[in-house]
Amino acid sequence: MNINFEYYKIFYHVAKASSISAAARELCISQPAVSQAVKALEQAIGIELFIRTKKGVSLTNAGEILYSHVAAGYESISLGEQQLSQLLHMETGEIRIGASDMTLQFYLLPYLEHFHQLYPGIKVHVTNAPTPSTINHLLSGNIDFGIVTSPLPADPHMEIRQAREIEDIFIAGPRFSYLQGKTLDYHDLDELPIICLEHDTSTRAYVDTFLSHEGVTLQPEFELSTSDMIAQFVMRNLGIGSIMADFAQSYIDRGDLFRLQFKKPIPKRHMCIISDRRRGMSVAANKLMELL
Repeated sequence: MNINFEYYKIFYHVAKASSISAAARELCISQPAVSQAVKALEQAIGIELFIRTKKGVSLTNAGEILYSHVAAGYESISLGEQQLSQLLHMETGEIRIGASDMTLQFYLLPYLEHFHQLYPGIKVHVTNAPTPSTINHLLSGNIDFGIVTSPLPADPHMEIRQAREIEDIFIAGPRFSYLQGKTLDYHDLDELPIICLEHDTSTRAYVDTFLSHEGVTLQPEFELSTSDMIAQFVMRNLGIGSIMADFAQSYIDRGDLFRLQFKKPIPKRHMCIISDRRRGMSVAANKLMELL
């Protein structure tokens, strides 16, 4: 049988209210339209579904059987519509983001704070990982989008939007005060104890690539997992730190550390927002992207 779904919707409301007039008010249609729909459904099925009484209507045995199935289906559809409406109006939902310590602290966090104030019902899951891992998470479908640092590998599936500029620098503490104010050559680093990030980060790869073009290969004494730790090691005069400028700025402003000056600065690069062209994003994820 190919029966109009609207008939089942009207049947559900009449059966639930035990009243044609009450169903008409609930559905905002006329009583005759409700009566005609019920009659059309009974004719299509070939069996009487309601008994008309002075107080309204009651279900027949056949009507009870049909109602048990229609109610389950209609209420499930209604729940689905309600949940979709909540997603559309940003009352519920979730976003999955990938970000490194750097991009989370110096770019993403203020936006997340503002977004949560606007849409407190949206859950945000942040996967904290270096840029190469974040790219893998994105292309595997584990996150909606990522905040990473350039340079980035060429991939036809990855859409890249530049977010903000960043700068890589070298810093030092009081032990190396004799270097302050001098203009250095990168070959001078060969004679200094170096502290830098581990190899599996885009920052380390970028600095290493630049220095290789200058004929320098770092031989670090310490390779650390976070930039915050690099600043702490430099504070304890354990070496010269290779670090993103944002992580060091508060130490430099206080005079605890200073920035080394070189004849040729390391070219600036960018924090970027990456998404997968093959996959659509949720309403909530798109809304956060608009803020970013």
